[in-house]
Amino acid sequence: MTTQDGKGSLMGKVLEGIRVLDLTQGAAGPVCTQLLGDFGADVIKIEPPEGDWGRGLGPPFIRLRGGTGKAVAAAYVGMNRNKRSIVVDLKRPGGREVIHRLVHGADVFVESFRPGVAARLGIDDRTLLDINPRLVYCAISAFGQKGPWRDKPGVDGVVQAMSGLMSVTGTEEGPPVKVGVPAADMVGGFLAAIGILLALLARERTQKGQKVDLALLNALLAFQTVPLAMYLASGEPPKRMGSAAPYAAPNEAFPTKDGYIMVAAYSPERWRKLCEVLGCPDLANDPRFQDNEGRVRNRGALQETLAPIFRQRTTNEWVRILEDADILCGPILDYPQLVSQLQVRTNEMIVELFHPEMGTAASVGIPIKLTETPGTIRRPPPLPGEHTLEILREAGFSDVEIEELARNGVIHIWRTNVEV
Repeated sequence: MTTQDGKGSLMGKVLEGIRVLDLTQGAAGPVCTQLLGDFGADVIKIEPPEGDWGRGLGPPFIRLRGGTGKAVAAAYVGMNRNKRSIVVDLKRPGGREVIHRLVHGADVFVESFRPGVAARLGIDDRTLLDINPRLVYCAISAFGQKGPWRDKPGVDGVVQAMSGLMSVTGTEEGPPVKVGVPAADMVGGFLAAIGILLALLARERTQKGQKVDLALLNALLAFQTVPLAMYLASGEPPKRMGSAAPYAAPNEAFPTKDGYIMVAAYSPERWRKLCEVLGCPDLANDPRFQDNEGRVRNRGALQETLAPIFRQRTTNEWVRILEDADILCGPILDYPQLVSQLQVRTNEMIVELFHPEMGTAASVGIPIKLTETPGTIRRPPPLPGEHTLEILREAGFSDVEIEELARNGVIHIWRTNVEV
């Protein structure tokens, strides 16, 4: 079960015993390490003194209790559960040494600096693998660790633009648009987690760690495998087609009396069934629409023929009629409609997180469902430096060392809305 208390069989924590040092900020890295934490990894979020910049990704914000005026972005809450936080200033003398000592007991190290920054800070893969040869080191960057774009800074929107994704998103008559979610960050984060798991599996066989190089550009190229494969075969750049699929028709959204419905009836049997249900059986024999290739090439004429028919009924009426005929379809739901769906709740994809200072917040659940080793939500997103003391003590730091590090500004400790 994806419950916050995480009670149940220890078998559910498939990554229990794996310690992850997470120096990432923003979205891609936190999404990656959250997924590892969901399945039992001990994720230590190492933040700069100002905290992960993702804490400011808002509005909306969640105000902390105690009247301090401080707040945390709702987006941050959605990407940082099942982690503990320690604040270390890597720019101060002694900062890198703290990281080096933590690396001795770590299995995974994840960073999202621009290429070259980790080396300047003394926490690059070569340095840390010398300290711990079994370490899996994951570097997440915008464009990769080498090549002409290596040093170019990039965030999700920039990577979407330069990956070609925006060129195929939107309508033909409109401008290129960004996907409505941070696609590069999400896909990149998930693929980074896969890369880390593959490296951990390899370590079981070789007893050696290695570097995982995940570029958000590469993630979005993989995300576009279908249209890129079509372009590489034909040499024809794909056009922006709104809700339509360039390889099948009808496979798009049609306006109804009160909204929109997505219809996928491009297989021979479903195309004929759709024509019958719409009351125009002869349309199936129209030379322009007899097969999928013809319908794709004559999509404009097909849309002009079908759109007036769909406008005659409401979305719910069409869903019922088409589903009764076994035609693939679905209403276009907005977020209020989506989160109220019984299927979403049944899948445990909306969960509640509680933190003593943040209160209760709703968040997206764990998407991967394992029958024998399910993920669990054990910790709410941490405040910056909330676990500094316990993490350093676990790593063998004495109280005298911790006090000196705090006095020198190398570490920050969160104490009931007061940082020292």
